[in-house]
Amino acid sequence: MANQENRKVLLSVKDLVVKFHVRGRILTAIRGISLDVYENESIAIVGESGSGKSVFTKTFAGMLDQNGFIDQGKIIFDDEDLSKTSCTLNSSAKQMIRHNKKKLDEYSRLEAGASIYRELEAAKDEMRAKMSISAEEEAKFDEEIKALTFDRTEAYNLRKTLDASLEKERYKAVGREIEEYDAKIKAVQARKEQVIKSHREAAKNDTATIEKYNQKIAELQSRYDQAIQAEPTEAQKARNDVLAKEIHLSIARYPYYSRVKFQRGLLKDFREAMRQGLDISDDEVRNSIFDKTAFRVRLEEETETSLSGKCINNLANIHYYKDWGLIRGGKIATVFQDPMTSLNPIIPIGKQITSIILKHQKCSEAEARKRAMVMMKKVGIPNAEKRFDDYPFQYSGGMRQRIVIAIALSCQPKILICDEPTTALDVTIQAQILRLLKDLQKEFNFTIVFITHDLGVVANIADRVAVLYAGELIELGTVEDVFYDPRHPYTWALMSSLPQLAQRNTKLYSITGTPPSLYNKIVGDPFAPRNPYCLKIDTIIEPPMFQISETHSAKTWLLDPRAPKMEKPEAIQGIHEKLVNAFNI
Repeated sequence: MANQENRKVLLSVKDLVVKFHVRGRILTAIRGISLDVYENESIAIVGESGSGKSVFTKTFAGMLDQNGFIDQGKIIFDDEDLSKTSCTLNSSAKQMIRHNKKKLDEYSRLEAGASIYRELEAAKDEMRAKMSISAEEEAKFDEEIKALTFDRTEAYNLRKTLDASLEKERYKAVGREIEEYDAKIKAVQARKEQVIKSHREAAKNDTATIEKYNQKIAELQSRYDQAIQAEPTEAQKARNDVLAKEIHLSIARYPYYSRVKFQRGLLKDFREAMRQGLDISDDEVRNSIFDKTAFRVRLEEETETSLSGKCINNLANIHYYKDWGLIRGGKIATVFQDPMTSLNPIIPIGKQITSIILKHQKCSEAEARKRAMVMMKKVGIPNAEKRFDDYPFQYSGGMRQRIVIAIALSCQPKILICDEPTTALDVTIQAQILRLLKDLQKEFNFTIVFITHDLGVVANIADRVAVLYAGELIELGTVEDVFYDPRHPYTWALMSSLPQLAQRNTKLYSITGTPPSLYNKIVGDPFAPRNPYCLKIDTIIEPPMFQISETHSAKTWLLDPRAPKMEKPEAIQGIHEKLVNAFNI
């Protein structure tokens, strides 16, 4: 594999956290993953069921379930076609830019009083805490109420499954349990109100302290009002001129009403940033402010009639639903594991391919039919002309999966996500599909992100391997690194579980225990409770990602120089020869 430093990063994931609302509680499915995906590579995402493989890749294509959301992090997609942005400088555009510039110059006055403003807000927060309860106390009460509410919901759902006529006693018992939870929730809420009331009464009686706070706040407010009278500097005006154009360039492609809405949102966000004293000349800071409302387009060229620049596509912060229409299918496509659920059973195969081509590419129906026929032949459908109008039920499982691949590749995407595409197929067809994907990758130069729990598939298709556990990236390296020199105990366990490596008359290895609950905060190494090589520190402090080589890293305290030396399990010692024999690699 080519040196990574010389390869273009196509997709850069930084500190990604993905959460789900589940029955009144928050489940954290992805916990701070950072990963760069390179152009034209094949990277496999592996791990047990529930490790976060599919959720992780669904964030790339905006396919999270409705109860899921990206809590923090960035997903920067570096695609030249999507990045190039320009707009015409007509009279309406110039008017909007002048409006932006005027507002930004007004807001720049706030920067002179930013330090005083922060002091003022801190003093107000202290006074509010004195009159009520601290944020920490409130969080404890809210957490207790959430836990009781979740347990009540579970009991309520259980009662819904019971037959009141056949299971009277059980039904009544669960009913009493629900009433007890209701009483407990009310008791916690009453305790919270009582604590707030006692704080308020104590504050009212402490008139000296309240007077002191009021005097401090009044003094700070006076200094702040005086500070923000200063005129913006020439440097601020020059910065605002560029920023006014970037705001317009970033929203110019939207319809008028959305454009006005986004303009107001961005101006509001920059006003708050200036008030807080953020350095909006810094690219990272400016990007983060834009991310709240729209992709930032960095101004690169300006003429009398147009503006042009490069858009920073952060897929973690898409606010306009039509943006996904430009990305999903056209730039990032997905092949799912069951072709029958991916294909519409009542629409002919050919029409399903042409509909995608017509949606993402400007061409006639005749041209779309011609392109679809070419793709059918490329994925190995015999007699494509005769099979074009057949329905999915007339195709075998392997041929249906080939059609799904043809649909995914019909618009020549930059990234093809393969979500266990061979699981529903027999072993012979699996090998054909994997070979087909590799051949098509060479022809079309796309990146494959392959999700699987089958390490045999990984050995045959991947350049690099990312091992996930409990929503965290715990080992990353080339396929040679991870197969021949795994370093994380979880990777050792996965390798030891390969049935192909089992010896005759020996018991097949299985990983004991279960993954941790993703509802709870994980302390230390998430694999620690199941790890036979667990150190004391694994249960206390989360390990960092240790760099083993230029291409290989792992998140385990065993790589710390102070850690005791551990031998790999016997099952994976001398693994090179075993893998060659097992997978013909």
